[in-house]
Amino acid sequence: MKATTHEISLTDGNLFLKLLRISVPLILSTLLQLLYNAADLIVCGQFGSSHSVAAISATGSLINLYIQLLVGLSVGANVLMARCYGAGDRERGQKVVYTAMVFALGAGLVIGVIGATTSHIFLAMMKTPDEVIDLSTSYLVIYFIGLPFSMIYNFGSSIMRATGDTKRPFYFLAAAGIVNVLLNLFFVIVCDMDVAGVALATIISQGISAVCVVIAMLRNSGFFRFRFREIRFHGSVAKEIAIIGVPAGIQGMLFSISNVMLQSSINSFGTSVMDGNGAAASLEGFVYATMNSVAQTAGSFVSANYGAKKWKNIRNTAFYAAALVMLFWGISGGIVYFCRQPLLSLYLGADDTAAFAAAGERMLAVCCTYFLCGLMDTFAYSLRGIGRSFLSMSVCLAGVCGLRLAWIYLIFPRPAFHSIYSLMLSYPISWVITGAVEAVLFFVVLRKERKNDLRTPVTTL
Repeated sequence: MKATTHEISLTDGNLFLKLLRISVPLILSTLLQLLYNAADLIVCGQFGSSHSVAAISATGSLINLYIQLLVGLSVGANVLMARCYGAGDRERGQKVVYTAMVFALGAGLVIGVIGATTSHIFLAMMKTPDEVIDLSTSYLVIYFIGLPFSMIYNFGSSIMRATGDTKRPFYFLAAAGIVNVLLNLFFVIVCDMDVAGVALATIISQGISAVCVVIAMLRNSGFFRFRFREIRFHGSVAKEIAIIGVPAGIQGMLFSISNVMLQSSINSFGTSVMDGNGAAASLEGFVYATMNSVAQTAGSFVSANYGAKKWKNIRNTAFYAAALVMLFWGISGGIVYFCRQPLLSLYLGADDTAAFAAAGERMLAVCCTYFLCGLMDTFAYSLRGIGRSFLSMSVCLAGVCGLRLAWIYLIFPRPAFHSIYSLMLSYPISWVITGAVEAVLFFVVLRKERKNDLRTPVTTL
């Protein structure tokens, strides 16, 4: 099967260079998204009310909690589409496209309604300070109204990435992001809408990216096509997407639950510490983006080669991805950590020493060890790529969520460990243990799959 201009074969040629080639646009897309999110905080910090940054920071873990299931389903669509692409199964690939887009719209609407109506309740449960809870609620309600747009873009771009097309989703996100920044300035400075203006700018930009993805899919002439009149919900395909995607989504939700608990502990230190933590987390997001983009790309490569039964390529993909994770962590992590003071000053007031101190403690524990998270994600996505999404979820449940919750309730309350630095140590400890188990399981399962394939008799006509 000959790839079109936008599609790249994931099973042939120099895998390392192709992995790098496809990862870079995805990295740039994710970095752009983070820049726009950072712009939200910076605009609010400079032109919004006194607690705007804390208000938005308090929403991050809750947003992730709601949307992780949907993101997991998009991972399921990506894995299944890549598998079809690697096997050259165009007919089944078409069914994946249509089923995925129905998922995107329907689930986005349902979760959006649930999120908008329960935001204040969960913020209160997270011990969000009284001075920011109303601002946080207004941000979340508007954000969740626009959630279907975000899901259409995520599902559509995951389908395109499965065929090696990462450039067009990057272009769409870049255009939408420029609009987001401009609208941020307009709504916050001119209209004096504070965090509500930031949220409104976000959903408008998400709507633009969603429209762009749909138009690109309508015009696609490669491995798949998209036509509104042919949209169907295929139950068998939906089941396969769910088998892969639901465990991935639950895994993300469990991560988010543990992060919600961590955020609750952070909130107990007051708004200055919340500001510092939010600023540090925003900067660390740029480091995570580079690594996670490689891990996601590795998952697509593994899925495609699993469909093509190219076992050596699967193994090599994991090694190449791990090497790229270390490379990008060294570059991005080094820049963020050693330039942390001027970067943090973009978010925080110069006289807020408590916020700077809290940010520094977090970054020492998290940013300096972030490669462990990148390696963990690489093998988690690789396990999903060979159809072991439930296994990956189970390991992360015990290794990440279990350890973090144990740390919060058993270690953190002790006076000697009651600090932001101690709280953040739960991250690298959970990463190293979970990542090691994920890596071992990946190679064990891969070896088993390869042996089973060699034993399968070849049927001749």
